[in-house]
Amino acid sequence: MRAKPIIGVPADRRVFEPHPFHMVGEKYLKAIIEAADAVPFIIPVLADDLAIDELVDQVDGVLLTGSPSDIEPHHYGGESDDPDALRDPHRDALTLPIARHALNTGVPLFAICRGFQELNVVLGGTLHQKLGDVPGYHDHKENPADPLDVQYGPSHPVTLVESGMLESLAGAREVMVNSLHGQGVDRLADGVTVEATADDGLIEAFTVDGAAAFALAVQWHPEWKATSNDFSSAIFRAFGDACRERAGRRRV
Repeated sequence: MRAKPIIGVPADRRVFEPHPFHMVGEKYLKAIIEAADAVPFIIPVLADDLAIDELVDQVDGVLLTGSPSDIEPHHYGGESDDPDALRDPHRDALTLPIARHALNTGVPLFAICRGFQELNVVLGGTLHQKLGDVPGYHDHKENPADPLDVQYGPSHPVTLVESGMLESLAGAREVMVNSLHGQGVDRLADGVTVEATADDGLIEAFTVDGAAAFALAVQWHPEWKATSNDFSSAIFRAFGDACRERAGRRRV
């Protein structure tokens, strides 16, 4: 029996006084196990202590998760306009080079929410730091007072690009997705193909042109109860299949 593929999942860093902890949301781990049929491996946020390239070479895929924190704006030429924003520079120092190396070496890569924004930044794009303040866009943030099933419930439609990866997985041109993000794409990176747009025109998904393996980024959260949603299940299954293909080549 072939071993299941191993998917690296970079952690977030949080301080619970006085100690720092390295954390990954259980919903991402469960989606990897149940929907991608793979094994998650949590990568500690210790960029200075890890041989990042060697670590990425040892896994069969990488999942960049969402997070309450925002990417530090200097990574995309911006200046901080919100002193109260939650930042996680330790995560930035790990995930940005991980994403670069995964793309350069053909390691399957799936990026969700903050991960979507990280991948856009890695490839040279920029972000709106406060999307709700930008004319023309509606507020894409959740109401934290709502129950989780409401926060992660369907929020708005996205239009899937005809003949794109996501349309082929959904079997439809329009799907409803959840929406739990305060930032979004300002300038989309070069060398990517848009896969989905929101009803207000915001880019919600893209694939990386010329990538040697699966390389998809989505702004919504398909990991939430992934096996209960056919579209989310199909995305994770496709990611898992790409990781299995890599694992098969590596273990021959």
